Amino acid sequence: MIDLANPTQIKALLARHGFHFSKALGQNFLVNPSVCPRMASQCGAEEAAGVLEIGPGIGVLTAELSRHAKKVVALELDSRLLPVLTETLADRPNVTVLQADAMEVDLAALLAREFDGPVAVCANLPYYITSPLLMRLLESHLPITAVTVMVQKEAATRICAAPGSRDGGAISLAVRYYAEPHVLFAVSAGSFLPSPKVDSSVIRLDLHAAPPVTVQDEALLFRVIKAAFAQRRKTLLNALSAGLGLPKAQISAALRAVGVAENLRGERLLLEDFAHLADALAAPSIEA
Repeated sequence: MIDLANPTQIKALLARHGFHFSKALGQNFLVNPSVCPRMASQCGAEEAAGVLEIGPGIGVLTAELSRHAKKVVALELDSRLLPVLTETLADRPNVTVLQADAMEVDLAALLAREFDGPVAVCANLPYYITSPLLMRLLESHLPITAVTVMVQKEAATRICAAPGSRDGGAISLAVRYYAEPHVLFAVSAGSFLPSPKVDSSVIRLDLHAAPPVTVQDEALLFRVIKAAFAQRRKTLLNALSAGLGLPKAQISAALRAVGVAENLRGERLLLEDFAHLADALAAPSIEA
């Protein structure tokens, strides 16, 4: 039996299969024996119909998830890892490994085919794909109860930033439209093989049954948020005018209509403020 927390045994396993780490895929495998049990126990596996894992690597987290979940479906992009996973998960009958790109696969069809109800998502994500993959999971309106992921510590701070705080950004507000974010615990760089240059954090996003704000045009809301933070040192008046391509007079009128000062920066606004502002910009009376 391979000890998946033992770097020497992991290196021997990978060498046996002729595997070499890919920097392009951001591959860093967890070897800290305390991390994966905590992720698996806190991801909501027991309350869901199963768990969708993205990027199982050599199966360290997958094995722990299988102890808590009725079924685990793991999506692995790198075909070189499939024989490795066949070996490491041989004694896990409730695990299905599929070669697929989580950014390309039809997730709705996959979840409907593999599970008989809402699922929890759990993943140790490569840093380069964190934001786009999280937003794909959230925006697709999938039957997901929670998303628990390990991300770069700095990204975790930004994603889970309190509303109206300086740490916040467009991703913070976009996430809060769909879910309630929480930082669960920190993970040191030494927990991985090979070790990355930065520490990580595990976060959990509990999806809302419905958005916490109502808005006439959801797409416009996200355009306004993105524009407000695209040049975050600019005032809202200048940032929104530049980002949305609208006359300053129109932006000024919308800001006045919702009681927001022109010289504020986007980081000072709450999600509710952005919703009101998007509705004001969509109103015919505000159009230039």
